[in-house]
Amino acid sequence: MTDEMLAWQTQRFRELRTADEGYVVHVRPEQVVEIAFDGLQRSTRYPGGLALRFARVVRYRDDKPAAEADTIETVRALARPLGGGATEGPDAEG
Repeated sequence: MTDEMLAWQTQRFRELRTADEGYVVHVRPEQVVEIAFDGLQRSTRYPGGLALRFARVVRYRDDKPAAEADTIETVRALARPLGGGATEGPDAEG
């Protein structure tokens, strides 16, 4: 991620912020972000119950409304086939 993109992203999420809880920032569901990752792992640390392994921003989807974005339920469904701990993600080479 470039310094320019990091600055834009920081400003954008500040604009959308509704609450701050330490390292967790809540934002209005308006910005769609395409994320690539190598795997999923169950986690008690995050509200969604999952951690994305080696996650990275692919692009910001200004062409897609938030109502069309995948939900945490979609991500959980990706984790189910392999059960328990870590799973392969859509970008895993195998």
